Amino acid sequence: MKGKYEVTQYIGVPVTTNQSGQYVIDEAGFNFHSWRTGKHTKGKFKKLGQVFLTENNLEIAVIKTLPVAFKDRHGFTPMQRFTSAAISDEALKLAEQRLTETDK
Repeated sequence: MKGKYEVTQYIGVPVTTNQSGQYVIDEAGFNFHSWRTGKHTKGKFKKLGQVFLTENNLEIAVIKTLPVAFKDRHGFTPMQRFTSAAISDEALKLAEQRLTETDK
């Protein structure tokens, strides 16, 4: 099928920058949401903890990825682009732990 592309679901949490310019999980807490790659998504996913921008320019750190069938892609909001920034390994571990707790 022409125009078909690989689709991945990214479960993430909103982040902000602290006074040192490092990304930290938003003060509002761990509000996990899902986005997906779109046909026009720019950049490449490199690792968990990487920050991406939504179409509304919200900064999100990737906590988990899941494959999505091309035909099911419309169930998720497309993202805008990946950045080269990431949250710390400690923040990522804490977020992964919280996500596991919410999955139970």
